[in-house]
Amino acid sequence: MNRLATTDYVVFLVYFVLVSGYGYWVYQRKKAKVTSTKDFFLAEGSLTWWAIGASLIASNISAEHFIGMAGSGFAMGLAISTYEWMAAATLIIVAVFFLPIYLKNNIYTMPQFLAERYNDTVSTIMAVFWLLVYVFVNLTSILYLGAIAIETISGIPFVTCIVGLAVFSIFITLGGMKVIGYTDVVQVAVLILGGLVTCYLALDRVSDQFGGQNVFDALTVMRQKADDHFHMIFAKGHPYYSELPGLSILVGGMWINNLAYWGCNQYIIQRALGADLKTARSGLLFAAFLKLLIPVIVVFPGIAAFVLYQNGGFQQEMVDAAGVVKPDHAYPTLMNLLPTGLKGLAFAALTAAIVASLAGKCNSIATIFTLDIYKKFFQKDASERRQVVVGRWAVVVSSLIAILVAPALRSFDQVYQFIQEYVGFISPGVLAIFLLGFFWKRTTARATGGGLAHYSAIHAL
Repeated sequence: MNRLATTDYVVFLVYFVLVSGYGYWVYQRKKAKVTSTKDFFLAEGSLTWWAIGASLIASNISAEHFIGMAGSGFAMGLAISTYEWMAAATLIIVAVFFLPIYLKNNIYTMPQFLAERYNDTVSTIMAVFWLLVYVFVNLTSILYLGAIAIETISGIPFVTCIVGLAVFSIFITLGGMKVIGYTDVVQVAVLILGGLVTCYLALDRVSDQFGGQNVFDALTVMRQKADDHFHMIFAKGHPYYSELPGLSILVGGMWINNLAYWGCNQYIIQRALGADLKTARSGLLFAAFLKLLIPVIVVFPGIAAFVLYQNGGFQQEMVDAAGVVKPDHAYPTLMNLLPTGLKGLAFAALTAAIVASLAGKCNSIATIFTLDIYKKFFQKDASERRQVVVGRWAVVVSSLIAILVAPALRSFDQVYQFIQEYVGFISPGVLAIFLLGFFWKRTTARATGGGLAHYSAIHAL
């Protein structure tokens, strides 16, 4: 039964109070500086390397991984892990080559770098573009997947979940990047622990159902019952070849997507822009290490859920009212295997991580809007305090938009693939602009503008 017991709610409440109280304590310590834009948006000099790395991972592996990626594991198998393992390698490249350039230019946002390297036109085009993607793709998908998780586990109505998550994230974001960063440290530790426990119980269920002696026997069973789910490279003709088209995506497309996401993305880089180079690099390398763990705690449970479903388990949980199998229900269904109390903690950790991801995204939206749109076009002489106020209003407005748009994602089968697909449309163009700006001095703003127009026209067709 997909409901939490009273003990689970008590555990959730205690965890919620502790994390919220810790965040408020962090906020009070730096309250005097909250009117500074660099402290509010970047937590200048406040985040340690482990806080940067943990915050990056806590925000990145929210519902879109625990729910969406587990759903892709259910549908297509281990091949979806290539996103994570290549991301770890990409973070190393970003730490070594990209980060020094950003810190040398002393920027707050990615559009600011483009303004310094090219001109304000290129900067503004990209600022508007990023705001649209962050609000209508990223923020909405995080809200949707988070609401799906909470609804499946607790039975709370979907719309109520969306509103509750958005409101909680707004309060966290209003405290600034330092509050987000340090509360993320607690969340990522509990998330990894909870993920490992859920993975263990999923494998244990497989082992029990097929007469295994321990969880390691479950891996053998899964390989036998779902051999196609352990293929890392899909051949032509495979049902999911169009989504992960073999070696071509590994050699070319995925590197482009990863470098654009991890190296040219405000949402990611923002956590490192307020630190010195040594601290920032160490934070990104720590995040790369944590990235290697994600497929173990997310994809394997998805494959286990598939094996159980194929052999008569979870028949009601994995099918919607219309009789359609919904892969994104896999992880929330598995979380119901957790015993009372521990289930409440896992539920609290997942909820907190969803909120952390929303808060980080909202902070990036507020930063770009305030510094690259409002200050540039509406009030050039805006005070530090005024910019912080505008940033907070940007958080509220973007969250309201996401609340209205998120329910529309119910029509998608695998939301994780939706995110990768739509972000992938623009990744090559974004990466080209940054790489040429980094390493080729002859690149001009006119060439960049022409490239953007040409690339947009191609995808419009």
